[in-house]
Amino acid sequence: MSSTPSLRRNAPGPRHPSLAPDALITTRSDTVRHLLNWVNLSTPLGLAMARAGGARLRRGPRRSILADYYRWTFPTGGAFTVGDVIISRHDLDLLVARRPALLGHELVHSRQWAACLGLPFLPLYAASMGWSWLRTGDRAARSFFERQAGLQDGGYVDVPPRPLGPVLVLGAGRVRAAVAGRRGPGASADLGTGQGPSVKGTTERVG
Repeated sequence: MSSTPSLRRNAPGPRHPSLAPDALITTRSDTVRHLLNWVNLSTPLGLAMARAGGARLRRGPRRSILADYYRWTFPTGGAFTVGDVIISRHDLDLLVARRPALLGHELVHSRQWAACLGLPFLPLYAASMGWSWLRTGDRAARSFFERQAGLQDGGYVDVPPRPLGPVLVLGAGRVRAAVAGRRGPGASADLGTGQGPSVKGTTERVG
């Protein structure tokens, strides 16, 4: 997945592919990845998302599928990959002209989908983003998946790690404050007495 400012034509270009000659060359590993991502259902999921988002579909390099002019705003980022489907809200021809390494970055994510056996990639990627944020305050800088794909190729910058202790202390403080806020100012008045708040004018019957 990658991040970039908006980059679209006024109208989409032709829907037929315009591939560079080397894009037609595939290796055995490309074929294995392609088959695995069909079997593990990640490519069908990517195609369903692309079609639901109104993207145009065409052949991409190394047995990938390009889907640009995607209408939805989630997930965020200049481009993201689901199985073998590289999806973008932008015009991928213009995007790749500006950042030639982008498709290589996204194809690494495609291999990661295959290595994670499909849908388990999603919670693993989310966990890696959470870890990256804890360590750096940035969602990508210490993400295993983004570092393996190349931070710079994906439009990200490396961020040095920060001390973890103060972050955990701050987070715990925010959780305590949120819990106290939900209870209300008088919620703890009867704690430790063994009795709840009294209600006047009622009689409790036993038996």
